[in-house]
Amino acid sequence: MTASTTQPVPRAGVPSTEPRHASPARWRVLALFSLGFLVSYIFRGVNLGFAPFLTRDLGLTAGDLGLLTSFYFLGFACAQLPAGILLDRFGPRRTEAALLLLAVAGSFIFAFAPGMAGLAAGRAMIGVGVSVCLGAAIQALSMWFPLARMPFLNGLVMAIGGMGAVVVGAPLSWLLSVTDWRTVSIGMGVVSFGMALLLWFGVPDARRPGKESFAEQMRGTRLILGSERFWRVVPLTLLNQGIFLAVQTLWVSAFMHDVQGLDASASARLVSVIGLAMMGGCVGAGWAARHLERRGISLYAFAGFGMIAFIVIQLLLMARLPFIPLALLWGAYGVFGSSGILTYALLARRFPDNLIGRATTAMTLTVFLATFVFQVGIGFVLDFFPSTDGRHPVSAHLMVWGGLVVVQVLAAIWYLMEKKPPKATKAA
Repeated sequence: MTASTTQPVPRAGVPSTEPRHASPARWRVLALFSLGFLVSYIFRGVNLGFAPFLTRDLGLTAGDLGLLTSFYFLGFACAQLPAGILLDRFGPRRTEAALLLLAVAGSFIFAFAPGMAGLAAGRAMIGVGVSVCLGAAIQALSMWFPLARMPFLNGLVMAIGGMGAVVVGAPLSWLLSVTDWRTVSIGMGVVSFGMALLLWFGVPDARRPGKESFAEQMRGTRLILGSERFWRVVPLTLLNQGIFLAVQTLWVSAFMHDVQGLDASASARLVSVIGLAMMGGCVGAGWAARHLERRGISLYAFAGFGMIAFIVIQLLLMARLPFIPLALLWGAYGVFGSSGILTYALLARRFPDNLIGRATTAMTLTVFLATFVFQVGIGFVLDFFPSTDGRHPVSAHLMVWGGLVVVQVLAAIWYLMEKKPPKATKAA
């Protein structure tokens, strides 16, 4: 027996014959899809804690670690366009629950892998398995809640997922002091299987209009990828999210260790600070966006402000100013590093209902391809510089970060060139 099918809550401006029991159902939808995204986020960053043990046990270099960790993002990215078609055809509940079984298999392959090939295969499978956790959540919420609430709700999902960034800091460090990385990976497989069961049996389906044919779905995908409304927001978003994820899930500890001279325990605490700040930033930004829109400040402008502020924070971290506390800077890094999530709410307004799944997964495709490139690229550049006692030169890190800032500035200029964002295609 699977979850029951009920009618979603009517969206703003959209009439509906909603039964009374739909209201509590939508909060169950929010809770379970948010937990699914939490599992996804833990998978993203778990190699941050695994890294020293993988280096010790398997002799991996910085480049190897970057490549290995990025296989998650590569699998995630490659799955996005097919996943978007699956979401729009079968709905978020069925799609996410089924794909999570691949994450289960990938976790066990990773846990028992004897070398780099098995580890990479496991990470890639995990990436595919959790590839729809964010897109499914956004699509499900867009079915069950009015569009006006989407910035806040998307931020809430990101905040709950952001608990994963906290988990891979000090809590994971403690866990790895009492057990090994292979056992933790097995545990993640078990958790993923439980999450798949919760989604399959615990989430109600929204009644949907008739299914499009495959040819119609492909035409819709081409419409999105050829749309100026899509590409106006993508470059800055993919850089904001891609750089933040590449650094947060692997390279942030190396920067703290090599540039700021922090030890492992201090770095782990600050990693958790970033995660907590990201959670607060997601909820706060979503709440602020809704209230600022009522005062005439558009979601487009507010999202752009946050992503540009992220560039400023990176420059301050590079400057190493002694009078600014590191906890404050890394907290701001977490707050503004999550600003790109607001553009998902923009996409939900710029495209019709039957394209939301593909629009969000197309955006996520660009983000995770960028994360893959940055994560591999940072390790590749660092390996050009000789390390001393496990430290890469400060100049190597600053050169990498400087290059990333330059491309973000160029993308910000493109983003700001849109004088007047196009009108929403649906009522907000």
